[in-house]
Amino acid sequence: MAAKGKIKIDQGLCKACELCITVCPDEAICLSDSLNDKGYHPAEYVKEPCRGCALCAVMCPEVAIEVYRG
Repeated sequence: MAAKGKIKIDQGLCKACELCITVCPDEAICLSDSLNDKGYHPAEYVKEPCRGCALCAVMCPEVAIEVYRG
């Protein structure tokens, strides 16, 4: 299955609430092992394919996720 989308996560804005992880149907997001400047383990895009559904971006309270389709 070819990837239909891609996401970009602003790790500086992420507060590790994990809401994006819970709604991703592709399990393409996980928490990073490293810390951001705020002291959180930010979410990171770890595997393709991403179907470009944008559920992660809709759920993100910090508006830290951009979804690209194509």
